[in-house]
Amino acid sequence: MSNQFTDLFQKQKNHFLSSVKHEKIADRRNKLRAIKTWMRRNESLIISSIAADFNKSTEEIKFGEIKPVLSEINEALVNLRSWSSPKRVSSPVYLLGVNARVITEPKGVVLIIAPWNFPFNLCIGPMITALAAGNVVTIKPSELTPNTEKLIVQMVKELFDEKEVAVVTGDAEVGAELLKQPWNHIFFTGSPSVGSMVMEAAAKNLSSVTLELGGRNPAIVDSTAHVKDAAEKLIWGKCFNAGQSCVSPNYLFVHVSKYDDLLIELKKAYEKYYGVKPGEDGDRKIAQIVNNRHFNRIKSLVESAVSEGAEVLFGGEFNDEKNFIYPTILTNVTQDSAVFKEEIFGPVLPIMKYENWSEVFDTINSVEIPLALYIFSRSNRNISTILEHTSAGTSCINETTIQFIHPELPFGGHNHSGIGKAHGHFGFREFSNERSVLKQRIGFTTAKMIYPPYNGLKQRIINFLTWRL
Repeated sequence: MSNQFTDLFQKQKNHFLSSVKHEKIADRRNKLRAIKTWMRRNESLIISSIAADFNKSTEEIKFGEIKPVLSEINEALVNLRSWSSPKRVSSPVYLLGVNARVITEPKGVVLIIAPWNFPFNLCIGPMITALAAGNVVTIKPSELTPNTEKLIVQMVKELFDEKEVAVVTGDAEVGAELLKQPWNHIFFTGSPSVGSMVMEAAAKNLSSVTLELGGRNPAIVDSTAHVKDAAEKLIWGKCFNAGQSCVSPNYLFVHVSKYDDLLIELKKAYEKYYGVKPGEDGDRKIAQIVNNRHFNRIKSLVESAVSEGAEVLFGGEFNDEKNFIYPTILTNVTQDSAVFKEEIFGPVLPIMKYENWSEVFDTINSVEIPLALYIFSRSNRNISTILEHTSAGTSCINETTIQFIHPELPFGGHNHSGIGKAHGHFGFREFSNERSVLKQRIGFTTAKMIYPPYNGLKQRIINFLTWRL
């Protein structure tokens, strides 16, 4: 297997150096347009493949899987020339006569390892950015979503030769073998535990990495919040893709003054948007859990919390045969409970009361930095206080989840929740080398004034440059 991947890597490297590295912006744009055309012609195939893995609604697939990829394409098509253009930079007086600029060049041969929760979006989206930056790409889709994996194999084979874009399928063992190659960049989306292994493998070849990881994303409803609005947005954010999202709210702090009203509004919001049994109503359908292993993990978290004294506001029902978990709100949850200590990655939301900010900040800052933090408030002062006393990869005020699809915002975590950023220009820069270029005049230059031997005049010049300029 190792020899197979070594041969693939060398084949792609040779193609990059001999051909792709020298392509024009128009060539990159043509690739992106070809992908967009393929997606348009095969929209029904994309939808049916993803639905076969998750049994979720067409509308959610369009919004959560197809639209983000199209947005990446459209953003790149509009901005690719400006992103790629050399940038002149000014020079200080002690480098008088120097011409300095930054040129953007592709990193080379890159690897993208995609997760299972949004198997099309989080595989093809980074591929778009990598191609826009001028790279050749190997992608490994998730084996846990076999129908989407098959779709991606078909798509790439119809669009590209494998020396330009290759798809490698298989389990974690295959992924580990892929990581042994000296990739110029690795883009991984998945859990922090696997992310640390990816980083360790990358370090052996000094490959740069982008790690899009997860986190226990907190949400806060303060004493000024519009309770009905907050409840509706929290329910949608928690139920979208059945909570199988790295930006899904993981636990909720509610000010004591709003607690009872919020519980009432959460029930109303659920009935309004999802008030049917999962899978029974097409326009309200909630996705199933990806497989039985993840289903049982989430079920165990809920049952453990209830055995420890947590109460089920609504939900708490499980369909073992279909891997369905009914959206579940838990109250009376303690911070010692496993449902608080783990990233849930399912349609379960624990709620805790708070009276003062110290309770909230002490909790948030005592665990790993989250990928997302959600604030529901009508007080600018409170919003500023929360932002000042916490850290997160992304934050939303009076909303959840949609920061992921904003094309002008960097998406990514901080420390435990990720390294590097994705989307738009930020993703383009991850897959690019920003190369500094300095051109000096011939003959006398100000730099020569500090060449040895260091006589008295040169010593005075160096002292002046050190402390005055």
